[in-house]
Amino acid sequence: MPFTQRLIVALVLALATAAFAAPTGTAQQAASAQCANRETPPPPVDTSEQPAPGQKAPTPLEVPEKPIGGDRLGECGLVLPPNQAQPPGGITAASWLLADMDSGAVIAAYDPHGRQRPASVIKVLLAMVVAKELRGDMVVTASAEDTQQECTCVGLRDGGQYTVRQLLQGLLLTSGNDVAHTLARQVGGVPNALRKMNAMAKELGALDTRAQTPSGLDAPGTSTSAYDVALIFRGAMKYEEFANAIKLKQAQFPGRNGGTIMLTNDNRLLNNYEGALGGKTGFTDDSQHTYVGAAERNGRRLVVVLLRGQQTPTHITAQAGKLLDYGFAMGPGGVGKLVDGAPQPKPKVVPTQDNAEEDDAAGAADSRGRPTPTAFGTVGLPITAAAGIGLLAGLFLFIRNKRAKAARARRQAAQQAAQGV
Repeated sequence: MPFTQRLIVALVLALATAAFAAPTGTAQQAASAQCANRETPPPPVDTSEQPAPGQKAPTPLEVPEKPIGGDRLGECGLVLPPNQAQPPGGITAASWLLADMDSGAVIAAYDPHGRQRPASVIKVLLAMVVAKELRGDMVVTASAEDTQQECTCVGLRDGGQYTVRQLLQGLLLTSGNDVAHTLARQVGGVPNALRKMNAMAKELGALDTRAQTPSGLDAPGTSTSAYDVALIFRGAMKYEEFANAIKLKQAQFPGRNGGTIMLTNDNRLLNNYEGALGGKTGFTDDSQHTYVGAAERNGRRLVVVLLRGQQTPTHITAQAGKLLDYGFAMGPGGVGKLVDGAPQPKPKVVPTQDNAEEDDAAGAADSRGRPTPTAFGTVGLPITAAAGIGLLAGLFLFIRNKRAKAARARRQAAQQAAQGV
């Protein structure tokens, strides 16, 4: 076969191979696209997330190319180890997760990276910032603005003085929104507190999370996931002030009119689940019922998260207890891992003359590891390749016809020359 024809055939075969070889990650991206809450929580049910006049709603957080914690955690249904029994019935949460607090192994989950709203569970993240920055015995004076927050509230008094330790107890036991505002002021004011909360979430690897209020009240752009809440709670439990407060069943607190009042922890598992280490509940109309908590059994500590759950047929904390029983009965294997920090971007390498062609072929990647889109994209490549095949086939026929005409012309010229002799 002449060289030109061999070249055309080789190009046709190369384009055909490219057309039918799916790019890496295409199947996973298609599966992710089918997950209803891969990018954002469900639509709000009220007006609490409408942007203020003249403002726009924040854009959704970017979805990492690879699920944080392992590929299986990108699944949006039930995620179990092989040959594992099904989880208990009566779990109403749209997303849930069970993980080992110490090893970080995720042992079972349902839509673990599905984006939901945290409600007051986000107070765990605020408490973590406070425990990191403020001493427990530091004295704080409440302001009139603190006392005017949308409740639930502990009942702070304008001008009242409280230690940070007392405020953390009011934040975690009875979910005081007035306390959340007070503590946010102590770490730089609400905007700075939110920046610190979101920076800490990012540092932990909780990339589905964006706090928009320190208390967990709904606001435009609020987001988290069951995976992230477990990651945040695990990190918070490393702070002694937090761990001590979250496990209290009751605590004395300065009363608004003098004396003391008794705060009672609204986490029912502390009273009715053996080995309970503490937890946090939450509720808003948009988030529905949320919960995170931990328990210990035979030296093994598990964390459980439920998001967008209902109180019927059983209370959300009772559902958490069922999942903890299920988790303690499982073996040590898992389906993923709670990471020990956000994945770090690969260092940028200036291409040299020797590796420039290799880098061009591989394609660039941004700081999150997302491949830079090619000129073809993932859908247009087969179409473009097919068009290329047709073009090359036409070129092949054109060259063949041209050569046939040239051959006929030579034969005719030879015949005419022979007749003229």
